[in-house]
Amino acid sequence: MMQMEKRTDYCGNITSQYLDQDVLLYGWVQRVRNLGQLIFIDLRDREGIVQVVVNHDSGQELMDVASSLGQEYVVEVKGHVNERSSKNPDMKTGDVEVIASEITVLNKAKTPPFEIKDDLVASEQTRLKYRYLDLRRPTLQNALIMRAQIMTATNAYLSGEGFINIETPDLGKSTPEGARDYLVPSRVYPGSFYALPQSPQIFKQLLMGAGFDKYYQIARCFRDEDLRGDRQPEFTQIDLETSFMDEEGVQEVTEGLLAKVMKDVKGIDLQLPLPRITWQESMDKYGCDKPDTRYEMLIHDLGNVFAKSGFKVFASALENGGFVRGIAVKGGAKFYSRKKIEAMQDYIKRYHAKGLAWVKYEDGDFSGPVSRFLSEEEKAGLVQEFSLEGGELLLFIADQWKVCCDSLDYLRRQTAKETGIIPKDTYKYLWVVDWPLFEYDEGDERWIAAHHPFTMPDDKGIELLETDPHKAHARSYDIVLNGYELGGGSIRIHKRDIQEKMFKALGFTKERAYEQFGFLMDALDMGFPPHAGLAIGLDRFAMLLAGKDNIRDVIAFPKNASASEPMMHAPAPVADQQLTDLGIEVAEAAKEGVEKYEASLEAEAAEDVNSHEE
Repeated sequence: MMQMEKRTDYCGNITSQYLDQDVLLYGWVQRVRNLGQLIFIDLRDREGIVQVVVNHDSGQELMDVASSLGQEYVVEVKGHVNERSSKNPDMKTGDVEVIASEITVLNKAKTPPFEIKDDLVASEQTRLKYRYLDLRRPTLQNALIMRAQIMTATNAYLSGEGFINIETPDLGKSTPEGARDYLVPSRVYPGSFYALPQSPQIFKQLLMGAGFDKYYQIARCFRDEDLRGDRQPEFTQIDLETSFMDEEGVQEVTEGLLAKVMKDVKGIDLQLPLPRITWQESMDKYGCDKPDTRYEMLIHDLGNVFAKSGFKVFASALENGGFVRGIAVKGGAKFYSRKKIEAMQDYIKRYHAKGLAWVKYEDGDFSGPVSRFLSEEEKAGLVQEFSLEGGELLLFIADQWKVCCDSLDYLRRQTAKETGIIPKDTYKYLWVVDWPLFEYDEGDERWIAAHHPFTMPDDKGIELLETDPHKAHARSYDIVLNGYELGGGSIRIHKRDIQEKMFKALGFTKERAYEQFGFLMDALDMGFPPHAGLAIGLDRFAMLLAGKDNIRDVIAFPKNASASEPMMHAPAPVADQQLTDLGIEVAEAAKEGVEKYEASLEAEAAEDVNSHEE
């Protein structure tokens, strides 16, 4: 039986502190450079790479072992740390090298489907199929280590603040919370289903009723929804709930947590308190409710400038109760050609924008398609409104308020990214407060809760619930980081009569509300305390701090954009007997798809077996 000796340190930590010492290392062979009488081996582990040297003075047996090494071989190296004659300032270990005295091959490796390096060229499907190889890349290892550091800091801070870590069930009841639930069939109760939690929302509120006034959990959540770069069907959130705290109290706790994480993980002192803006101000100035405040380029309302406009597009929009709004892109006059602007114009059609008007301001004058419609008074008004200095591209949307917001939000983000004005390694947090209680879902053509159905309206909003609920505002708050919604929370409803009004405003009958949430309604009658909470998306938080643009890069084994997992082939069909035990029969219309999917999995498995045997 192989006995593993304790290593001296990780490969990436062998620096000058180990000079003239004997070391024992374990790692993977990154590459081998055989110069005949001298062999260089780059040995890698999670902390980095160290150079191992084998020369002819070490003996032919060691030279033969070193010569036989291939990429990703797992080896044990014993050796002596020497100063390098040609130092490498780009490596943490670049001042030293390990002169090997013994190399033991612990396991060989086939040639990997891609090289283990950060700048690799491989499809995401291939990388996810061989995720255990993909995860050996330094950038992914560092990202997952950073994620773990965030969790460590979170546990330390919240525990220190008197929060109690309590787990809530993963098998619960399906409740209408916005997205589709993932359902788990019950064998014991055929035809009935558990639902995986979209969040621990109801359970953590019940914990407040149980007297645990400070709860937290790093919770797994599940939502069956369409995916994009910052979403996964299963995700993790830092979840907390408190009793007898108002908005400012929850925000203060959250700011302390963020400050702790930023200091421990990034070495940055976060300036507190964080800035706050209202939802309305955010929409007016940035076109969205999660603004990126690392750069200016604010949206301006130009109704006063174009109040007497002779340009039919602007005049018509204003006459019909719409808006003329715009942004000024610094340096955009030279950067953007007509072709690039037309591409943006085509893109914003998805926001129902009828068009994109634009002018360039250079050398004290305006040019472009709209410039001939501008009066001298309007030109002067634009110069004053945007504080124009020269070289700007002005983009205008003339339409209804939401169309203006959606279109200009995209144009603001896109032009900032393309012109390179977004500062690197900068973290801009802010609170967005005073949200509407409801928002209109254009897909389902109905009003839904802007956050969730348990959000407390403000005082005026409570009155509006029975008269004009869609004008009501909520006691809710979102924390935003660099243009991403990092988390959100609210004061919760703790009185039954208000909760019943909220359900009614959402279209629930009394019977349906009680069927879905009767346990909560009953609990609210049992001396429920005022309470509030917040949840932060851990995956997104880790993504932003790690400098990634896709949360799959901070999740060990993520799903792809089609919500499947290529390595284990999940989801996958199951044996007929399993379905019989659960009382489930696959619909006839779905059987053909199941058979095709099974055939593709079998073919891929056969290909993998043949590849392994070769």
